[in-house]
Amino acid sequence: MKIQHLVAATLLAACTAAFGAPAPWYKWRSKVDGTLSCAQATLGFGWELASGPYKDSRCEKPALVK
Repeated sequence: MKIQHLVAATLLAACTAAFGAPAPWYKWRSKVDGTLSCAQATLGFGWELASGPYKDSRCEKPALVK
């Protein structure tokens, strides 16, 4: 009986993990000199969001917004 519960829990975990998606990427602009950078999270207080979201780490492919 315990093995059946373990198998069921493992299958449930595998199914929910299959729906996970990577975090989107954004272009960030430096408040100091206007330099653009692509990152998934803010780079700090000296940066502001310039555009996004994107699918790739080069910020070239726009992501679909749900």
